[in-house]
Amino acid sequence: MVKVITYGTFDLFHEGHYRLLQRAKELGDYLIVGVTTEAYDKTRGKLNVVDSLVTRIENIRKTGFADEIIIEESQGQKVNDIRKFHIDIFAIGSDWVGAFDYLKDYCEVVYLERTKNISSTMLRAQNSPIQRIGIIGTGRIAARFIPEARLVSGVSTQGVYNPHTESAERFAERWEINAYASLEEFYGAVDAVYIASPHETHYGYIRDALAHGKHVLCEKPMVLQKGQAEELFSYAKEKGLILFEGIKTAYCPGFHKLLGIACSGTIGSIRNVEACFTKLENVANRELTDRVYGGSFTELGSYVMLPIFKIFGKEFSEIRFDTIHDEKGLDIFTRACFRFPTGIATATCGLGVKSEGRLLVAGTKGYVVAEAPWWKTSYFEVHYEDAGRVEKYSEIFLGDGLRYEISDFLSMINGNSSSEFKLTRGESVAMAEIMERFLEEER
Repeated sequence: MVKVITYGTFDLFHEGHYRLLQRAKELGDYLIVGVTTEAYDKTRGKLNVVDSLVTRIENIRKTGFADEIIIEESQGQKVNDIRKFHIDIFAIGSDWVGAFDYLKDYCEVVYLERTKNISSTMLRAQNSPIQRIGIIGTGRIAARFIPEARLVSGVSTQGVYNPHTESAERFAERWEINAYASLEEFYGAVDAVYIASPHETHYGYIRDALAHGKHVLCEKPMVLQKGQAEELFSYAKEKGLILFEGIKTAYCPGFHKLLGIACSGTIGSIRNVEACFTKLENVANRELTDRVYGGSFTELGSYVMLPIFKIFGKEFSEIRFDTIHDEKGLDIFTRACFRFPTGIATATCGLGVKSEGRLLVAGTKGYVVAEAPWWKTSYFEVHYEDAGRVEKYSEIFLGDGLRYEISDFLSMINGNSSSEFKLTRGESVAMAEIMERFLEEER
């Protein structure tokens, strides 16, 4: 008897799950299915699991493919299960290619091709909250989006569009999704759109997606003009759709813990915020070759403005930009200085000058400091006049962090507005206004 084992969360059971179990069963004579607990899913970074463990087990039982169902509760259990049940083949979806090669010492490892299409007919029949999401753009951030989306229950990455068809096809082949040659075909296959194209294309793609009735998650900066931001948010509201700007730090648990403590009064009244984010970018990349829309501030400015607007609000009285340009006239280091009614702030970013990247929030009784990479906040400290008094805080930051914004985007689509405060429409509009001012000065 050839014994096969596979594992998964199997939340919101759909066609892809069914086909995976079917193919796993075809590999042998006896199939064992391991279903992860909610607690274990959290430790491995899976967010937003909806169905109970009992429901997920019952859905697997109904398929008729599982000869035995077990519970996966902890890391390291797979090796023990393979030994305990004398497993011949370990099977898992191809989106995990390479991740379980270590099990080849104990049994054969088979990566099963994933289901590219989640049928809209099936979803309607099940009244399922799964959102089929399509990606516009095939750059580095789009490549980081897919593995993060796979760790958010209720999202299925359906396909990709790029006006450069060959690029879309290469991307689709790499990630086992569909490539669409036309936008109309693309919109017809998805429920929501993630826009990861060059900055200057965001406005057109957002408006087009909204016009086609699609929810939109757009990478920062969402748009580069205040009027465009106001227009798009108004249009989304009119259409009953969600428009969401993807600044991952805004949805990071550690960042919200930091803001909560900073604003709680523990460091007194906040009078100064200093946010710095620099990295040395490859000079051949778009960020340092696009003379009109490239540069440090359009690329990183959203991150460093975020804590300033979260703490001081949107009503600043003065702003000044100090910039260092390269030989092409592109900004490689920019500092934006703000004055607010109750304090001052600096937002510093660079792609060609390296600086100490940290977030400092200074108050009348103490200060909060988070060292780089504070935009992936996992640790920060609170200091006081007494140098011996230091309070230390930590919070988990999972993966690349995009799963947090994807999870909140999905929650808002499903009618839960509790995360809307993390990055408000007004804050997105204010950031677009600053981008517009900066670009006007640069030109």
